Amino acid sequence: MPEYVAPGVSVEEINRGPQPIEGVSTTTAGFIGETERGSTTPTLVTSWRDYERRFGDYIDRQTAQPHLFLPYAARGFFDNGGQRLFVARVVGPDAVSATADLGNCTVQAIGPGDWGNNVLMAVTAASASRPGTPTAERFRILIAYYREGIDPATFVDPTDPQQLGNPQRAEPTVFEDYDNLSAVATDANFVTAAVNAKSYLLRVASCTGRPNDVAFPDASLHGGVSDPATLAEYLDANTTDPGQRRGLAGLMTIREISLLAAPDEVVVPGLRDKVIEACDRSKDRFAIVSADLNVGDIANLHPPRDTAFAAFYFPWVRASAPHTDTGHRLISSTGHISGIYARVDVERGVHKAPANEVVRGIVTNDLSPDERPLEFPVGKREQDLLNPRGVNVIRDFRAEGRGVRVFGARTMSSDATWKYVNVRRLFIFIEQSIDRGTQWAAFEPNDESTWSAIRTSIANFLRTVWRNGALMGTTQDEAFFIKCDRTTMTQDDIDKGRLICLIGAAPVKPAEFVIFRISQQTLAAAQT
Repeated sequence: MPEYVAPGVSVEEINRGPQPIEGVSTTTAGFIGETERGSTTPTLVTSWRDYERRFGDYIDRQTAQPHLFLPYAARGFFDNGGQRLFVARVVGPDAVSATADLGNCTVQAIGPGDWGNNVLMAVTAASASRPGTPTAERFRILIAYYREGIDPATFVDPTDPQQLGNPQRAEPTVFEDYDNLSAVATDANFVTAAVNAKSYLLRVASCTGRPNDVAFPDASLHGGVSDPATLAEYLDANTTDPGQRRGLAGLMTIREISLLAAPDEVVVPGLRDKVIEACDRSKDRFAIVSADLNVGDIANLHPPRDTAFAAFYFPWVRASAPHTDTGHRLISSTGHISGIYARVDVERGVHKAPANEVVRGIVTNDLSPDERPLEFPVGKREQDLLNPRGVNVIRDFRAEGRGVRVFGARTMSSDATWKYVNVRRLFIFIEQSIDRGTQWAAFEPNDESTWSAIRTSIANFLRTVWRNGALMGTTQDEAFFIKCDRTTMTQDDIDKGRLICLIGAAPVKPAEFVIFRISQQTLAAAQT
């Protein structure tokens, strides 16, 4: 209570009404895998173009890279309606970042790998530099990255306008220009702050003075080493500092993530199980996993384990890959499915099953009898076997004019209560929203006033969920109930500081089997 010690008028603010509960996001995804370049710190990207800026292009361009699926999955995620994706880049234990010494300034590639050896730099006077003025020591740094590498003997300066018609001139994959830089730490355009805030290629590790002038291609990053990641790097389970965690451990520290996938699970033994286990433990996100390539015995195909926090999809899809000899390749569907989850959540809500939805971003024409949009043509008879097991299939309905669609919405659980993806994800949404929206109640007086405030807050939230079509019932009482009173707590509970609230909700279930019963009727029977 306020303390009044002197006479006069006092104005106070008081809180009236229930504390609102805001629904958490269900569309943010997290992917783990190898990329062409970029930071190993989990990073948010919001479009495929944003992904390219930060992590590069497909990584199966030059070599038969075994861990190649993350870029395809990211592209599929955004093609299918995804909007927010955290990417956790992984590298092997012996990977090293490329570095360079420009004289007074040391720079380092953003992220390990030999890709950094293809970064060239030039240092010149700033365009606004004038001798005899305070701008005399200002400088300009030009950065050019060539994905395919360059030959110094035939290199042509891409910034020289006189060389625009030179047939040996190659356009950089990425080009960055930082002008009017200063080596004085107190200046607003200090080189470390200016470059590190904007560059997608390198960071200035230290700078004690103006760097030496150098022209293309005489300065380059060097010493970068690539190393394929193993299961240990994908998991990063031994890092204790939350701020330093990478891979799966890094994604698990990001609370906003609600969808989790590791596209390389199909080539990294043990990764699939670890991703599912992480979702089982946290119970605040949902895993999307895929069958392996060339599953010949469909009759014996089963989900990898029994869980309600993951869904299993089959078969692989064919994506465009213009950089390859064939122009396409088969990939696991996890990225595309994750995008469909996000799309359905935005358009309809998390309570809508992410099924009977068109798969976008795949090859939709038969390139040959053996090169169709799906790895295997799955028909109704095959799905009759797979669906009861919890294997969600992707089917080709082009003959009916309906394209290629996801045609399953089951979790991997044997518990009938949690067999549908949308039911499990709806309860994750409700639980996490209530958890985050009622944190104010901790250490409040454990009495009727607090119980009433909690009941009102949760009722207002669930009423909105019900009106959005996520809960069954024609009335509020049929849709949900909330009990938080002396019937849910004993005196012993209260003495031990426990406030117990019992909540029940009736989720909508998908119409998985739509049945129309039609009978023949005569006119005479109709008249009677």
